[in-house]
Amino acid sequence: MQDQQLEQIRRGSEEILIEEVLLKKLQEGRPLRIKAGFDPTAPDLQLGHTVLINKLKQFQDLGHHILFLIGDFTGMIGDPTGKNITRKPLTKEEVLINAKTYQEQVFKILDPDKTEVVFNSQWMEAMSPAQLIQLAAKHTVARMLERDDFSKRFKGGQPIAIHEFLYPLIQGYDSVALKADVELGGTDQKFNLLVGRQLQEVYGQAPQVVLTMPILEGLDGVQKMSKSLGNYVGIADAPNDMFGKIMSISDELMWRYFELLSYKPLVEIKDLQSACQNGMNPRNCKVMLAQEIIARFHSQQAAEQALLDFETKFQRNAIPDNIAEVELVSATGIAIANLLKDAGLTESTSESLRMIKQGGVKIDGEKIEDAKLHLDVGSVHVFQVGKRKFAKVKIKV
Repeated sequence: MQDQQLEQIRRGSEEILIEEVLLKKLQEGRPLRIKAGFDPTAPDLQLGHTVLINKLKQFQDLGHHILFLIGDFTGMIGDPTGKNITRKPLTKEEVLINAKTYQEQVFKILDPDKTEVVFNSQWMEAMSPAQLIQLAAKHTVARMLERDDFSKRFKGGQPIAIHEFLYPLIQGYDSVALKADVELGGTDQKFNLLVGRQLQEVYGQAPQVVLTMPILEGLDGVQKMSKSLGNYVGIADAPNDMFGKIMSISDELMWRYFELLSYKPLVEIKDLQSACQNGMNPRNCKVMLAQEIIARFHSQQAAEQALLDFETKFQRNAIPDNIAEVELVSATGIAIANLLKDAGLTESTSESLRMIKQGGVKIDGEKIEDAKLHLDVGSVHVFQVGKRKFAKVKIKV
């Protein structure tokens, strides 16, 4: 029985440290305390977040106790993970607004009656300055500088603020406060999760098992899904928007999304891959994926209507199957007139502006009128100029 649980838990996981310890914990026959922390740094959850939340749901369905930790205290520090500059912390007001949205959205996946929502301000705001100093004494600067982003910044002469060292310590202490058996996080959180193991040992607890999940690529298939990059699908997005975004991903990226986001059995996904290799149109699989995700966050009826609306729009606009794919490089995004020229759809920016004014430019089948439109880095759209010029354009850094 425990071996079957472990097999399910392995699905989609990047790494389990230590798997033998997890198996022993499962064999104890008690509900394990499964922790995952989320800093409310943005007002909405997106599909990238759900890779982790889906794994929590899996543990929950196996009968374990879920601790959904909202880092309202750590959110005011700002997670430095992966950042090459000091991250601007959020205000308490911003954190509380975002935290409320998180609570509302997470229960689209987790069972509210079986989920314990906790805030790390509960114990951190009660910690005195002396106790915080005692906590800081349990880790060394040398160990902190083993972390890749800190190490690179230190070697590159870029500043590291003292408060940034507190972030992994506080995240680790959260595991002590919650007596976590298992902590989940993205692969970029591995250092922080291991700090939790180390601190639990210092405080006389059995060290937690660390389970890391892959980082989901955004719609561009390159960078991490992020609202700031515009390459995301929000779980609160309207059904038609969800459908259009998912249909825009590449065929190769689609299988990555199936693995990390779909609830379909792996054997069924492999059968779909084989069918595509034998001639089935990958578009059919993409439709299945889009409908599954829309049904999860909205309803089956909404999923069916989104497909109907998409097909009506697709047929009406008659976008060819084989269109040119163009990648444009920009650190700040591109104005629509320049994009059309650089993608080879117009001869000049003046022609771009004229075609927009004449109503001859469409994005994903929708006519545009705003000649000042700016496309963000990470966006992927099908552009049409006139009746015969099409290009699928990705903007990347």
